[in-house]
Amino acid sequence: MAEPVYLRSNQPPDRFYQGGAKIRELRGEAAPGDRVPEDWIASTTTLFGEAETGLSRLPDGRRFVDVVNADPEAWLGPDHVAAYGPDTKLLVKLLDAGQRLPVHLHPGQPFAHAHLDRRHGKAEAWYILDGGPVHLGFNRDVDRAELDAWVAGQDVDAMLEAMHTVDVVPGDSVYVPPGLPHAIGAGVFIVEVQEPEDLSILLEWKGFAIDGAAQGHLGLGFATALEATDLRGWPADEIGQLVIRQGLGAGTLADLSKEYFRAERLDISAAAELDAGFSILVVIDGAGTLTPANSAASPLAKGDTVAVPFAAGNLKVGGSLSLVRCRPPQP
Repeated sequence: MAEPVYLRSNQPPDRFYQGGAKIRELRGEAAPGDRVPEDWIASTTTLFGEAETGLSRLPDGRRFVDVVNADPEAWLGPDHVAAYGPDTKLLVKLLDAGQRLPVHLHPGQPFAHAHLDRRHGKAEAWYILDGGPVHLGFNRDVDRAELDAWVAGQDVDAMLEAMHTVDVVPGDSVYVPPGLPHAIGAGVFIVEVQEPEDLSILLEWKGFAIDGAAQGHLGLGFATALEATDLRGWPADEIGQLVIRQGLGAGTLADLSKEYFRAERLDISAAAELDAGFSILVVIDGAGTLTPANSAASPLAKGDTVAVPFAAGNLKVGGSLSLVRCRPPQP
């Protein structure tokens, strides 16, 4: 029977933006340096254009994707496999924005399939551990010619002026639909739940350690890549529907995200039982124990990240701790 697996930090090196200290603080072990702002948890995908970088490995050295593919029903459950095959449908990250991220967007599945031959697009959601400003969507309709001019001239002030700015605090969450231009502000620290792809189209790169003119369009050229952009002006109340303030349990993320993934913040003061199913646990505070069905208890503490297979059955979680449980969509 497959058992829960405690996963070590998996931080792709030399990213083009700064961060990493908050991941080290949370996990107590992580890569050194100031350009390791992401920890890819239970990853079955790679960085765009890479053969291995980004894939998670178990403590015994095996690749997580290979372990899942070897016994998908044990890991994902028969209903999931019947609906999606051995695809986990999920990638979880810790992301520490040591500086404001550039304005960018992620394509949806139809665009990714048509232009990149990818199974998924990249919807994502952020559970906020440390807050600050985030930029979400345009606040007015933007003409494609105007967008082209902003990108070509790297007119960042104009881009940001045309976007909604939302202040988020710990315990909030934000859903980012495919196509929506966005940027995470400096100092924001998140648990990110997303479709398992690394597909980013940069609208901004000035001042960042990347050649955006060459690398910011997924090899498609901006004439094609920018077709993935949601250019419409989002009313403030619609942006508000993407942001959940202090959500718990099933209400942690916006309902719109459920077709792509699920996540719930759980605060456990003594004991709780979690239903069976593939999930990724990120412990954000406290300490306790994790007990799968018909197995012994193991310690669970702040900074632990655990891949839980369907075959582990119902889980008993004891102690005093807070965690984010991330799951694929309901089949």
